[in-house]
Amino acid sequence: MPGLADTTVRLLGQEPLAGRLPTAEQLRIAEILDKAGFAYLEVSGGGCFESAVRRGVESPWERIRALKSRVETPLGLALRGRFLVGSRPVDDDFIRRFIASAAANGIDVFRLHDPLNDVSNLREAADAVAKAGGEFEAGLVYSPGRTDETDPLMEQARELPSLGAARILLHDPTGSLQPHRARELVTGLRETTKLPVGIYCQGSAGNALAAALEAARAGAELIACAVYPIALTLHRVSGEALAEALTGLGLECDVDVSALWEASDVVDEFIGDEPVTPLAPRIAVRAAQHDLPASLVAALESSLRAQRAADRLDDAIEELVRIRAEVGYPPLASPIGHVLGSQALLNVLSASRYSVVVDDVRRLVEGRLGTSPAPIDKNVQRAVALTADPESAENAAALDLEEVRAQAGGIASSEEELLLLGLFGKDAEPLLHTIRGRSAGDETLATGGVDQARAERIRELVRIVQETGIGEVTIEESGMRVSVRSTDDRAPAQQAPEAAPLGPPDETAMPAAVPPNGLVRVEAPMVGTFYRASQPGAAPFVEEGQAVGVGQTLCILEAMKLMNEVKADVDGIVRSILVENAQAVEFGQLLFELEPVNGRPLDAL
Repeated sequence: MPGLADTTVRLLGQEPLAGRLPTAEQLRIAEILDKAGFAYLEVSGGGCFESAVRRGVESPWERIRALKSRVETPLGLALRGRFLVGSRPVDDDFIRRFIASAAANGIDVFRLHDPLNDVSNLREAADAVAKAGGEFEAGLVYSPGRTDETDPLMEQARELPSLGAARILLHDPTGSLQPHRARELVTGLRETTKLPVGIYCQGSAGNALAAALEAARAGAELIACAVYPIALTLHRVSGEALAEALTGLGLECDVDVSALWEASDVVDEFIGDEPVTPLAPRIAVRAAQHDLPASLVAALESSLRAQRAADRLDDAIEELVRIRAEVGYPPLASPIGHVLGSQALLNVLSASRYSVVVDDVRRLVEGRLGTSPAPIDKNVQRAVALTADPESAENAAALDLEEVRAQAGGIASSEEELLLLGLFGKDAEPLLHTIRGRSAGDETLATGGVDQARAERIRELVRIVQETGIGEVTIEESGMRVSVRSTDDRAPAQQAPEAAPLGPPDETAMPAAVPPNGLVRVEAPMVGTFYRASQPGAAPFVEEGQAVGVGQTLCILEAMKLMNEVKADVDGIVRSILVENAQAVEFGQLLFELEPVNGRPLDAL
């Protein structure tokens, strides 16, 4: 008789549903689900932490504590191995402290998977879960890319009993797990590990429910689901449909379906008549066709649309599939999928493969994130080696919490806030300021002076204007009228060029070209967001009139949460900075103009 784990609360706390329901209503849903008889409620994970930090309203730790105070059902947290809930790997001490904080805040069950399926990356986290008194559920990612996925998964699974796993969970982030494969893998994992096996799956063509039922027939002891409107919106397994189907198959299920319908009614009150950012059919079709996470395809399409290159989505997908094969077929679970997606965008928009290498692709190829399932292409290894910069190479061994504490400047008042700062860097600072302001009683939009539901609607309007290019949006509701208008006060010289050059760079022209006016142009090697400093409040890397040397960092470009340094190719003087801080830039857009210094004094040689 399989047990069910509910993911409704987690899915309500991450994109695209984050903020759609007020926190009070989400707590109400949790209280209803608490009576339904679930094995546990998975209430948080990487997406929830990222959404909370981006929105800057509510601490993800506060959310867990509030849920724990209202329910008796065990609470679950999904973690990405050494990445935890972020996009950068962290060190062992950081892992231990994060898991200890999570347990102290009310997490009972920890679902851990490594994005590369390298279970050696789970060892420290598994030990930390045991010391915290939690239950360790070991996830294995199913993400087909080669003809046979069974042997590599079984090979990794053999190590999991020694790590203290209570259960093996087969995790399908791409929606590509077919029913017959679910049966085969559940049976194989149980026989290989002698441990109970569960399944987390999704799919837009009904294959998720079919795979879940076939897994149950094969002996799966845990199946993840969500209440009907959430499952319908996000292509997950409906708890209502699953429980009734299991009962019909003679696999009795103890979940009270009436409680699930009651929770569904609460969701319906808020989003029943409201379209939730749907997947365009062409996005869903391409995701299914190429066995890719739909969210990854949507992110590629969004980035291309921002560069007026939406017609190149098929090119980007083809390049993504090619890159994945070249770097050893890693699973496409977050954040690895987005890392490879960033490299695919760079390669397509620059029409030059690996002329610029995303930092985490470099770490992956160099083995610093773990071991890929298959060998890495030697040509890619060579390209990564040739573009390496030993003088600026950072230690990818992830973050040291004490170093974060030393640099925090007092903004984090507790260990859990320090963990947020370490995981999300400057992106976490607005949230921490909000928490400080709320504790001080400040009346601001972020700290409660405006009803939070209205505040969220205002933020959504701002996002619409920023992401779509709409000139102005106005809403009027309950006596409140809000208008958000797009403005562009940049000087003409700061505008992006009308067309970015897509031809490959001339490999013979290594030195920077000097135009007739004598100034060297420094152009954006990729699409992204331009930052003049390493973090808010820090001194800019360079100022106008400053002398710079070859290899000196001029700025950072952020693309899909990845930071990439732009460096000077010549010795010179910064004569103009043509982009505003935090401005989005296109490939080939002019960033700086440098006046070259024709020679160094003899004593500098």
